[in-house]
Amino acid sequence: MASSLEKLVAAPPPGATIDVAWRSFELRPKNAPPLPPDYLARIQAARPQLYAIAREHYGLEMNPGPFGFDSRPALVGAKVAEAAGVGPAYHAAAMRAYWQEAKDLSDRAVLGALATEVGLEPAAFLAALDDPARNAQVEADIDLARQYGLNGVPALVFDNRYLVSGAQPLPVLTDVVERILAESDAAASA
Repeated sequence: MASSLEKLVAAPPPGATIDVAWRSFELRPKNAPPLPPDYLARIQAARPQLYAIAREHYGLEMNPGPFGFDSRPALVGAKVAEAAGVGPAYHAAAMRAYWQEAKDLSDRAVLGALATEVGLEPAAFLAALDDPARNAQVEADIDLARQYGLNGVPALVFDNRYLVSGAQPLPVLTDVVERILAESDAAASA
């Protein structure tokens, strides 16, 4: 079953075109201090509810990978995949690998397998993970997230001005797009 965003892209409101630009965001950057035990316990306690929502609303059985892993290699990999024209396939494969197959996306062997899955040559892909230009792209995304005040995912920014935090149902996303369309129509009429 598709996510709310996938459904919105597949069937946008009349007059809307939805272009998705994935941006990098590190929840637990490398060398980040350990999470306080009480905070970690709250996260772990909330997971069953998250899994129930995923099962009920999206038909997904959650089986996530390790918590607090270094996501930088996977984020750089996304930039490499996007440059090769397979960004959407890579994002889908990475999300499935982590959230449903319990894979560690900091593991280069896992990332090499994802590269192969989406049609990239794994050795070249893995070498590109150390490319300073791709790392700079990730840093630019992280800086943009700071400018938006983001501190978690998922987060969707519509038209560079409307932030929708958390996994939201399709009607919430549709309302935002319809608001943007109405504002655009009003500005054109003025």
